[in-house]
Amino acid sequence: MRKILIGASFAVAAVLITGCAAEEPAKDSKAKGPAAEATGKPEESGGNGEGTPHEVTIEVKGTGASTVMYTLDDSDFEQITLPWKKTATIAARGAEREVGRLVILTPGHVTLPDGKLGAGQCSITVDGKKVVESEEGSGKPCSYKLK
Repeated sequence: MRKILIGASFAVAAVLITGCAAEEPAKDSKAKGPAAEATGKPEESGGNGEGTPHEVTIEVKGTGASTVMYTLDDSDFEQITLPWKKTATIAARGAEREVGRLVILTPGHVTLPDGKLGAGQCSITVDGKKVVESEEGSGKPCSYKLK
């Protein structure tokens, strides 16, 4: 009985492997036809797939040097000289149009006016309107969902 089950398992595995391998060329051959090219493209590629572009500025206030981590048009971690700002024109893409495109700014430690170390004060501005601003020394990053 055990030999039959092992043999049946190998047979099923062979059929599955052969069946899966046989489907791959069929998918490729379908994608090569001109009609498939017109219908095989994702829906968003026809309409550029982007929402309305917005000018977004991220900013950290203070004096001296610090570090900053951000996600804007790209994501990066930088050593900066304060005050610091970065501006980019970005738009929500694909599913981001529904759920929002996250813009994040996490400032590092700066010397506060009272001489103590604390998190830098950050802000996010979208199309000239300040949408997020942290309180000085709060230690909270700034984040905003752009739709």
